[in-house]
Amino acid sequence: MTEYRPLTAPVRGGELAAGEWRTGAEPLAPVLAVHGITASHRAWPLVAERLPGTRILAPDLRGRGRSRDLPGPWGMPQHADDLAALLDAAEIDRCLVLGHSMGAFVAVELARRHPDRVTGLVLVDGGLPIPRPIGISDDELAAALIGPAAARLSMTFPDHAAYRDYWRDHPAFAAEWSPTIEQYIDYDLVGEVPALHPATRLEAVQQDSLQLDGDTEYAAALAALPVGVDFLRAPRGLLNQVPPLYPDTEIARWSAALPKLATHEIADVNHYTIVMGERGADAVADLVARRLVETHTRSTG
Repeated sequence: MTEYRPLTAPVRGGELAAGEWRTGAEPLAPVLAVHGITASHRAWPLVAERLPGTRILAPDLRGRGRSRDLPGPWGMPQHADDLAALLDAAEIDRCLVLGHSMGAFVAVELARRHPDRVTGLVLVDGGLPIPRPIGISDDELAAALIGPAAARLSMTFPDHAAYRDYWRDHPAFAAEWSPTIEQYIDYDLVGEVPALHPATRLEAVQQDSLQLDGDTEYAAALAALPVGVDFLRAPRGLLNQVPPLYPDTEIARWSAALPKLATHEIADVNHYTIVMGERGADAVADLVARRLVETHTRSTG
């Protein structure tokens, strides 16, 4: 049986919100799961349910979910330091870190800034630099990278039902609607009726998106990471479209540049359902479980 509880951790400017899933009897293997650029910790329950014997700790990143009121500046270094504080509050010394989309970039930054806290990295359709589209300014970058997801942050909704209807029409979820997705959507709304709005702050997304194309220092950090790195790719993008967020040419380029990188493709999923759909959650949880076994074997062997 999976048990869930909310929790918080003191960080710069206030309290970082998070959730924790525990499945099975003690001792439980800790996993830190980090969500994407406009998401929340409620993206992870399907993966958590498939990982018996684990303690899944998942934050609402600064500027998102119930951490939306934490002040900027944002950026990968700040998120990484927030996660180190969350591990401190949860009394977790070291763990496997699982990151989806922008959360994968945060996971890499955590391993760079706090290497003693990370035993391995699983990057889910994120964490490898995304080339900036030619001719796109800083102000235009968020919309260019995540499209309607950025526009949604400026919208209002009269009630939860209207927000659910908005998401039901989203091509990424058309074939995978579930109670888990409804819970994720309901959690995302804040404000007062009839002007509810998504929790994620647009200014946080705009600032964070500037760091997703990576820089020379980030690429060098990827290559120098002392832990194993797995990259799982969705074959379809944010709108369930082809090409995906990471086309074949980018996968080939980074596989050649990063000898420690192990790449995996999850069949028939998109950028969202790779963690929030049944098929994607199965594959992600299977890989995480295998890496946890390997880590345990190394530590006891």
